[in-house]
Amino acid sequence: DVTEAAKHDRAVAAMANELRQLIDTANAPIFGIDVNGNVNEWNNKTAEITGFSKEEAFDKPLVSTFIVPNLRESVQDILDNALNGIESSNYELEFRTKSNEIRYLLVNATTRRDAENNIVGVVGVAQDVTEAAKHDRAVAAMANELRQLIDTANAPIFGIDVNGNVN
Repeated sequence: DVTEAAKHDRAVAAMANELRQLIDTANAPIFGIDVNGNVNEWNNKTAEITGFSKEEAFDKPLVSTFIVPNLRESVQDILDNALNGIESSNYELEFRTKSNEIRYLLVNATTRRDAENNIVGVVGVAQDVTEAAKHDRAVAAMANELRQLIDTANAPIFGIDVNGNVN
C-alpha cells in the first residue's frame, strides 16, 4: 500500500536526519573517506580541531592533505585495510591543522557499507589526545635531560637502594 510505503520512507528519512545531526554535533572528531580516499565526512568537531571547514575538507585526499608526511604510509595502510573490511582501533595519527599545528588523534577506523553491504568508504571516530601527547613528550624530554645531566656531571652521582647497596 502506498500510504504505508510513504510512512516508511518518512521514518527512514527522519532516522537519517537524526543520525546526520548526531554525527555533526558529536563531541568527538568524526571524519570519513570514500573508496578513493577523498574526504566525504567531516563533522563540526573535526572542523574545530583542524581549522578546516567541511567545505574546505570535502573531496580532498585525506592522507596527503591532512596527515603529517612521516605517518602517511602507515595511515594509508590502516585505511586500505578498512577498505578491505579489516578495521582498526586505537591507532594514533597526527593531523596537520590549517594553522600548521599538529593535533594527535586516537582513531577507530570502521568500514562503511551501503545497503547492499558493499564497502563504500571508511569512517574514523577519534579522540583528541593532543594535550596528553604533549605532556608525555615533555616528561620524556625532561627525563632525557636529567639522564644527560647525571651522565655528564663533574661530580660523582650515585644512588643507594633501601639495603644500602649502590645502584
